Amino acid sequence: MTQQSQSPQVPEAETRLVGVRNFRDLGGLPAADGRRVRPGVLFRSGHLAHATEADTAFLDTLGLHTVFDFRNAADIKLEGPDVTLSGVRNVNLPLSDPADGAGFWTMVREGDLDTLRRLLAEGRAENRMIGSYRSIITTRIVEHGRILGEMAEDSSPVLMHCSAGKDRAGLSIAVTLLALGVEREAIEADYLASAAAHRRYKIWRKGDPGDGTDPMSPEVMALLLPLFDARAEYLAAAFATIEETWGGTDRYLAEGLGLTPERRERLRERLLTG
Repeated sequence: MTQQSQSPQVPEAETRLVGVRNFRDLGGLPAADGRRVRPGVLFRSGHLAHATEADTAFLDTLGLHTVFDFRNAADIKLEGPDVTLSGVRNVNLPLSDPADGAGFWTMVREGDLDTLRRLLAEGRAENRMIGSYRSIITTRIVEHGRILGEMAEDSSPVLMHCSAGKDRAGLSIAVTLLALGVEREAIEADYLASAAAHRRYKIWRKGDPGDGTDPMSPEVMALLLPLFDARAEYLAAAFATIEETWGGTDRYLAEGLGLTPERRERLRERLLTG
């Protein structure tokens, strides 16, 4: 592929994938020092468990070194393990606890309309997402530090994914782009691209429309939407948490994630061009 076709703004590569959603190359995003993210070194997507043979063949052409899978054990049990890619190191690095909110997610998938209203209506779904983003920033500093440290050494090209590729992977990509000096407006624009209809995680719910309660009714979908959407206020909450906790990006990277100036420069040399 050419550099143009790998840009997040030109999704030709994405259209080749049938069983993998929300795939894109971060190549081309601008950094503050005038450089850009190098095409072909940093990718993001939803899970790879349902990749077709053709999807797998395409992913094999990327020359990936490492796939970071941020799903927890419950996710993997539900969706299945990733397909095997040739010569790729697969690292499962859960960024959420399978016990955290297990009952909540069971209700999301199986609960009746009254239950969903109680859980999700009147801004409760949005508040849950904001709280989750804040929590991942403050509680997963070891994991995010490991990701950046490994990429600074020898772990690129890299693909990061979770289930939908928007929350856990979205934050990990955002943290990586912060370390590269990518402008926040560009980070937000890439994050919000996960909200496109063709990239969203497919919502499924148990239930029988024949019993008079449609599990996929418009009201149910409206209640669930904040959980499966990418919204600017979610990412803004993560950025605000960095500022509130560490006073700025540089201290967050250095003191929170343990990214030394030397490693940060190696990371930039590996992942930036121009």
